[in-house]
Order: sequence, then C-alpha cells, then structure tokens
Amino acid sequence: MQNLQSLMETLSGWVWGPYMLVLIVGTGIFLTFRLLFWQFRMLPLAFKQVFGKHPDHSGDISQFASLMTALSATIGTGNIAGVATACVLGGPGAVFWMWMTALFGMATKYGEGVLAVKYRVKNEKGEMSGGPMYYIERGLKWKWLALIFALFGALASFGIGSSVQSNTVALAVQNSLGIETWMTGIIITAFSALVILGGIKSISRAASLIVPIMAIGYVAGGLIIIFNNLELVVPALKIIFTYAFTGEAAVGGAIGAAIRYGVARGVFSNEAGMGSAPIAAAAAKTDHPARQGLVSMTGTFIDTIIVCSITGIVLVMGYIMAGNSFGDQTGAVLTIGVFDKLLPGIGGWVVTFGIIVFAYSTILGWSYYGEKCTSYLLGEKFVLPYRIIYIASVFIGCIATLDLVWLFADTFNGLMAVPNLIALLLLSGVIAKESKDFIARRKSGELY
Repeated sequence: MQNLQSLMETLSGWVWGPYMLVLIVGTGIFLTFRLLFWQFRMLPLAFKQVFGKHPDHSGDISQFASLMTALSATIGTGNIAGVATACVLGGPGAVFWMWMTALFGMATKYGEGVLAVKYRVKNEKGEMSGGPMYYIERGLKWKWLALIFALFGALASFGIGSSVQSNTVALAVQNSLGIETWMTGIIITAFSALVILGGIKSISRAASLIVPIMAIGYVAGGLIIIFNNLELVVPALKIIFTYAFTGEAAVGGAIGAAIRYGVARGVFSNEAGMGSAPIAAAAAKTDHPARQGLVSMTGTFIDTIIVCSITGIVLVMGYIMAGNSFGDQTGAVLTIGVFDKLLPGIGGWVVTFGIIVFAYSTILGWSYYGEKCTSYLLGEKFVLPYRIIYIASVFIGCIATLDLVWLFADTFNGLMAVPNLIALLLLSGVIAKESKDFIARRKSGELY
C-alpha cells in the first residue's frame, strides 16, 4: 500500500506539474487572442443570458439551471481551503495569479460551452448528452481519445466528486458539533440519494436552489468583514499585487511559487479546461452554441473573481493583522480562524456552513458528470448501477481515511484535462466560426 501511495504521489506530481499548468493557462491565452478578447467584450451580454428570460428551445434544462449545475460542482472546498493553501505556500501574491488564471480561463470555459452544444446528441431517453467525449469523437473523429476522457471522468467522480467531499463534510461536522462521522454519513448519503436518483432535472432543481443561497451567504459574510475593516482593503490589495511579482512570503521567497500555487489552485477551483462543466452545459435549452458558451464562462467569473476573491482578500487582511504572517495553519482551518477573528461569533460558522453546503453541492454536480461519462463508456443501462455505486461511495467517504483516494482523485481529475485541452486547441476554428455566426445572426435579427 505504501508503494502504491508513493507511486500515486509521483504520478500526481507529474500530472499537476508545470507542463500541465502551462498547457491549461496557455490554452486560455491562445483562445483569448483567437477570439479577440471575447470574454471581456461579451461579459455584460453573458450575464444578461444567465438572468434574462429566453424563448423555449431544445434541451433538458434552462441555461440558468445548467450554470447552477456546473457551479454546484465547481464552487467547493477549493474556494475555501484551496485559496488558503495557495496563500500559505505561494504567499499573498498567489491571489493575483488566481485572478489571471480565471480571466484567461473564461475563454477556455466559453470554448467548452460552445463545443458542448455544437456536438451534443440525444440519448436513448431523449435527453441531451454532450461534453468533451462527444466533441472529441464528433469533432476530431478520435473515438479512442473520447473513451480515455470518459474513463478518467468516471473514475474521478468517485474521488473528487463524492468520497473526498463527504469526508470533508463529516470531519467538519465532527470538529464543530462532535457528531460521529458515520452518523453524518447516513444523513448526507440519504440526502444525496434523494436528489441523484432523480437524474439531471432533479439535480438542476436542487442546484438552482442551493448554489445561489450558498454563494450569496458566503460572499455576504466576507463582504461584512471587508466593510468592517475598510482601512485594511488598500494595504491588502497592495500586498497582493506587490508580492505577485516579488515572491515575498512565498515558499523559498520565489516568484515562481506565487505563480505555481496561484495558477494550480485557481484551476482546481474554477475547473476551466478540466472538461467537467461542458457536460452540464450540453443539457441547456439554447438556440445557439455561442449563447451557452457565454453562460458557461460566467461560471469562472463567479467562482474565482467573486467567491475566491472574497476568501483571498479576507485572508490577506488577517495576514496583515497578524503582523504579516499566516501562522502555522493552512487550508480550511486557516480560513475558519481568520473569518472568526475578523467576524467574531459567526465568522467561523459562515465558513463551516459554507464547507458543508459547498461539498454537498459538489457531490450532486459530479454525480451527473460521472453518470454521463459512464453512459458514454457502457451505455444507458449502466446509469442506475452507477448512481447506486456513487451514492455508496458518499457514505464510504465519510468513514474512510482518504489520503490515497485524494491522490487518485487528483490524478484522474488532472488526466481529464489533457484530452479536453487537445480538443479545444484543435477545434478552436469551430469555436471562432460559431462566435462570428452568433454575432452576424444577432445583427440580422435572426437571433435575439
């Protein structure tokens, strides 16, 4: 077992090494220039698509519901624990590089949304199926690469999607309320089963309710801290921008550490380039691939530019108050401690509750991703068995020691990205063509 863990540590380190980070960010930069900074020019229209009313089109769920389903899987413990880890290992300057990753990642997420709708198909049940496996097969004509993506996606769902999330919830509840992990396991497994067994429409309904509440609640707590300590905002921002280019307070005092951990945690949080979110995007009711692409890219903005920024700024404010030190804590424990210090009485509970709800929503969102990958590999008849096994893995996660599972999940999550990024780069011409077509048809009045 020790040898297996050492092997997985080595493989995970390679998968998430500098080459992967360059590929992920490089794809976003390439698409940004290929699309002439589309994500910045079209951001107001993108948010209008999310919250506006639209005519009914082919698809399973609304564009808003598809975004909430994707965000349910995207906004997770990475927004709390991941940002803290980046700040400790990369210094406060890592927050700046998270922002840069998100701004270019919006172009990546846009491209994923476009291709998801462009190449989606109807399955045996009359439901929409799409995502990287479909645009790799139908766009690149590389069935073998599509199968590889689907395999990695299905395997990753049991780790990053279910067991590690339920484990995070169980430990948080045990530490805060003293409730045994197996008792939490029974409760969260039951609640997961109630939603997951209902399929995408059930998941999207739950996500449309949970995601706005959890995001608004957490952001509100962070904003209260910021407004109560306005005198620290400018110094905090100054430190973030200064340390981003000096590497101060980073591991070894190197600027490379700020970049590495900022980029890595940014990607882990918003999942731009991972290939997971386009699976949900494919189910959206929309009349044009580019329209759904616009909706998809707002997810990266919400996840990192809004939610992660709140965590990062509050952490750096706490860093200043502690004499420019994060102390010996990291991860969720650090975030809970800083929130509790700057918002006594309820700050720690805001984060603890956030962890619980964020992790639960991730369980729901990733169940759909894994289900679609499984059905692509084995057919629709394996969907119900997959759901049952997935639900069981939620309970197992609550009572298991998951060091090795974390390594497996992290590795497969990274391996998902490789086929997806290859497809995005090689199909970038399709993305650009659909974007131009969308603009032209809107100008002619054919599209609203």
